[in-house]
Amino acid sequence: MAKIYLHNTLKQIKDLFVPIDAQNVRMYVCGPTVYDKAHLGNARPPVVYDVLYRLLRYVYGQNHVTYVSNITDVDDKILNKHKQTGKPIREITEETYRWYIEDMSKLGVLEPDYRPRATEYIPQMIELVQKLLENGHAYEAEGQVLFDVDSMPDYGCLSNRSQKEMMAGARIEVADYKKNPADFILWKPSDPDQPGWDSPWGYGRPGWHLECSAMSSKLLGNDFDIHGGGSDLIFPHHENELAQSTCAYPGTHFAKYWVHTGMLMINGVKMSKSLGNFYTVDEVLQRQPAEALRLLFLTTHYHQPFNFTFEGLDEAKNILDKFYNALSKNKDVPVQKLEPQQKLIDALSDDLNTPLALSYLHETVGALNKASNDDERVRLKSQLLADAYMLGLLYNDAQSWFKGASDDIDESEIQSLIEKRMNAKKNKDFATADAIRAELKEKGIVLEDTPSGTTWKKA
Repeated sequence: MAKIYLHNTLKQIKDLFVPIDAQNVRMYVCGPTVYDKAHLGNARPPVVYDVLYRLLRYVYGQNHVTYVSNITDVDDKILNKHKQTGKPIREITEETYRWYIEDMSKLGVLEPDYRPRATEYIPQMIELVQKLLENGHAYEAEGQVLFDVDSMPDYGCLSNRSQKEMMAGARIEVADYKKNPADFILWKPSDPDQPGWDSPWGYGRPGWHLECSAMSSKLLGNDFDIHGGGSDLIFPHHENELAQSTCAYPGTHFAKYWVHTGMLMINGVKMSKSLGNFYTVDEVLQRQPAEALRLLFLTTHYHQPFNFTFEGLDEAKNILDKFYNALSKNKDVPVQKLEPQQKLIDALSDDLNTPLALSYLHETVGALNKASNDDERVRLKSQLLADAYMLGLLYNDAQSWFKGASDDIDESEIQSLIEKRMNAKKNKDFATADAIRAELKEKGIVLEDTPSGTTWKKA
């Protein structure tokens, strides 16, 4: 069995992964707050943890891994969207949830085993708050219930910062009713026109941090293996999750490994609406296919900051063109069921070294293009697809990849022109044949003459 190493934020080291129970490896990843279309920052973590999910399933067995990624469908951002648009809250969350699922599907992200919604776990959240009150780690003040950070001596152990540093690095609401400015809300009152639920503390709704603790505990247990998310969530979100969960259930550790993706940058600058460099997934996919974006994400190690550029996206598309071209040339070659190469598994097991893993795909494509006999072609094509699956790549049909929709010309017209060109060549009318090739090229269609006939693809 491959030894997996992951960078563990809690220990600040690359840590040997030893699951609590190898028969039930458990991973929880923070999902989106559904109030608007997913942006690039929402898209990279699901792709990264999808690769980790595939690796865990390969190493421990498909039926021995449980992956949970939540949906936050009650939050102040959703309320603000409701005020801005006048749309019903349920309509906002349902529409946004649908957009998100569609984007993840396009990116080749496997469905988690569970995708819980916060609003489905309110009773578990109320129970968690009650336990914190009973254990002396929370208090009521002005209709709210807050976590008492001073009651937890090692608060700040995940972000590895002092309370002063944490206060300086986060937006913490300073209020007279707090014992400590860093105390955070577990439960807060709702107005009659706001989403809310009856509780021992009145009609209200949960604090953001509370939601993930309740959902992960219910679905994975009070102790589980991996908690993932973007590095921007380390503090305060993950710090507070860890605090409230371990204080509610003394003797537990919550997540054993904390795995975080690096910050997303746009042309070297942090993505921000105010800077005009904010892109939704939908906007990016109007430029290139979703698989190109997925490949681009994987060209940078997940733990490092990721710098998005449209030039990089175009280059990722070019790389996939080469991969799919090799498959297209061998479209009639049968595929055998093969295991992924051990060196590719070793690369992924070494803290998800996706850049190294991608280099092995390049090697196999090169060998497939040079293959001199049918047996070699079968082996190499099968190997390429087996390896690509571990990275969630090459999930499109090769012919479909190149024959994407064109606004200027339809497929029947292309075939008609190809036949016209073929007849011209037979009649040695090379001027007409060249003119047809040039016409198609101008419309974004590239012809390729092969021994078995002429094929076409989008440029």
